[in-house]
Amino acid sequence: MSVLVLVTAGAGYLLYRHLNGNLTSVSLTDASGKNAGGTEKADAFGRTPINLLVIGSDGRTSAEDCKLGGGCARTGVQTGENADVEMVVHISADRSNATVLSIPRDTLTDIPACTNPTTRTSTPGYRGMINSALAYGQACQVAAVHRLTGIPIDHFIQVDFSGVVQMSDAVGGVQVCVNADVYDTYSHLKLSRGDHTLKGVAALQFLRSRHGFGDGSDLGRTYAQHLYLSALIRKFKSSGTLTNPKSVYDLADAATKALTVDTGLGSIRKLVGLADDLDKVPSKRITFTTMQTAPAPTDRNRVVPGPGATTLFETIANDQSLSGGSQGRTATAPATAPETAPPVPAAQITVRVDNGTGITGRAAAVATALVGNGFNPATSAGNAPSPAATTTLTYGPGQKAEAQTAARALRLPATHLRPGTVQGLILLIGTDWSSGTTFPGGTGSPAPADTRAALSNTHAQTADESGTCAEVSRYRTVQINGVPMTPTQAYAAARSRKDSDG
Repeated sequence: MSVLVLVTAGAGYLLYRHLNGNLTSVSLTDASGKNAGGTEKADAFGRTPINLLVIGSDGRTSAEDCKLGGGCARTGVQTGENADVEMVVHISADRSNATVLSIPRDTLTDIPACTNPTTRTSTPGYRGMINSALAYGQACQVAAVHRLTGIPIDHFIQVDFSGVVQMSDAVGGVQVCVNADVYDTYSHLKLSRGDHTLKGVAALQFLRSRHGFGDGSDLGRTYAQHLYLSALIRKFKSSGTLTNPKSVYDLADAATKALTVDTGLGSIRKLVGLADDLDKVPSKRITFTTMQTAPAPTDRNRVVPGPGATTLFETIANDQSLSGGSQGRTATAPATAPETAPPVPAAQITVRVDNGTGITGRAAAVATALVGNGFNPATSAGNAPSPAATTTLTYGPGQKAEAQTAARALRLPATHLRPGTVQGLILLIGTDWSSGTTFPGGTGSPAPADTRAALSNTHAQTADESGTCAEVSRYRTVQINGVPMTPTQAYAAARSRKDSDG
């Protein structure tokens, strides 16, 4: 028995070392020591949510990725990459619910100043597509999403083309459905109407297809990806995949080879802990959503956050359930009373923080926390002209919505808001707030957001919903021999081409 225990322990140790050795990890701390994704806030019981950014890279950084993704005929293996898939996965502090938020790659936003730690390529910041931030490193991509949404992001997981193929093979395929014949001549996805089990290259084609679904934009692709991931979650929870030792090893080996993660997830133990946290959430309480969008004023082929997006971001940042968990209402519950003013994104808000406590560094600490939570970097700190006993947030004419956003971030009760006559937000820190970066006299949590408004136009669904088919585009989004046609027409015209799951 002693020998058996030693042999088993030795094999387990070697396996652990093997899987750990597969992992590639990158720090999310920038050169100045700041966390790119902000900091999570604990709930009243000291528990913290988990927010991680799932990145799907379009990089052709290996011969295999060149073969799968194409586009390397003239350039060969490339060095740059974009984040063509971006999903913020939020797991609530009490692990009762989760939300998966897709951000379309075509979103125009402000990319912060970043330096890629590997290539040393840097940018002072610019206005551009959100997926382009990955060229300056994963920490830059996390910072860009945090700046756009205000959601603190603890971790990231990145996968490339070959990684998707390896992992889909390891799970034995995932069943999906399409509501019509489809042939996307760009991703090469070709499927007949109905159900299909996709793995390997076929799974990659489905997840990459943007011309095959919806209106042919990135929005249709995110909806299809949600259907795939929902089916994957149901398979894990029902098929016994995670109780079969060989299946678990094959999946773990493929996943650790395929993934790049942050150093906070850079070990098997930590990844297993993350998987365990997600496994605690019932499928019916995992909600998939896509950011509300509106056409970008400067480019009709790009989008910006649309009506309701700020409410959706705040709901996630404030750890409020969107799927009937213990911390919030269901998506179909009656809406709360509307806010007195439409919400304003944190990135558009600048706050002047004045220290009225007499304690050195109080204003600087709060100002730094605000910037870390997505507020405008122009937010500043200084000393108040005289001591103050009460903390107040004074706002200028027409800036009540900005003040409400700042108050929610600071956990500052509405009774501390004051209208002013001069433009700008001035936070005066009084002696009633002597430490910390959230107001201690508040309730510890912000007023609940309107979940109906948060989910409006997000194409929301929960992971337990089966039988839903991806909607094939009815527009002429593809072409064969230069002739524009619908994906269904393309399927009929390419009878000789083998189906993806053939």
